[in-house]
Amino acid sequence: MASSEDEGSVEEKENTRKKPIGAVATVWLTFYNIAMTAGWLVLAIAMCRFYMEKRTHKGLYKSIQKTLKFFQTFALLELVHCALGIVRTSVLVTGVQVSSRIFMVWFITNSIKQIQNEQSVLLFLVVWTVTEITRYSYYTFNLLNHLPYFIKWARYNLFIVLYPLGVAGELLTIYAALPYVRKTGMYSLRLPNKYNVSFDYYYFLIAVMCFYVPLFPQLYFHMLRQRRKVLHGEVFVEKDD
Repeated sequence: MASSEDEGSVEEKENTRKKPIGAVATVWLTFYNIAMTAGWLVLAIAMCRFYMEKRTHKGLYKSIQKTLKFFQTFALLELVHCALGIVRTSVLVTGVQVSSRIFMVWFITNSIKQIQNEQSVLLFLVVWTVTEITRYSYYTFNLLNHLPYFIKWARYNLFIVLYPLGVAGELLTIYAALPYVRKTGMYSLRLPNKYNVSFDYYYFLIAVMCFYVPLFPQLYFHMLRQRRKVLHGEVFVEKDD
């Protein structure tokens, strides 16, 4: 699921370090999170400036796409962080979260230019930007051991609204892409071919949309539990089946 709000399911593992990481790793993570915060701030400023000048969202994606693709793809480094053990997060979970974002950027919005002016694209762009500024600034201040309460509050409250909105924006964008994918047959492989396999990107996208249905409530309620744990100190005990 592409929305970065779902990373609330892993951030406690990232930021509650049972074993202290080395000084070099701390410096690198601090630099990385500052860079990502700055990158998404640049995107936020560019989006606001574009809308103030044009008074429309049409053309917005095209104007920011290079910056968006760079910083979203740069997030692949989070897989390296997990693999090296400098953050306490599952490589698999992080891989799903990062790759789903990259999928939305490169294989949906970037590949199908006809949908770039859809309002749903604007919706998930705004959600992603607010979420990432909050998330990376949270990580930065946490690493510096100086976490302002308003950032902590924002990290564990804004998702209540942003997560459903982000998911809605992503689903509506994929839905808008379906007619163009079906018409062009992009990324599809038809039989017969030398590989003797077939792949239909159109039905793959439908499967991706269906995949959101079981995942969304699980992630959302898990995040609510994390919120109650962090902000209110509630302890949840997992019961054995």
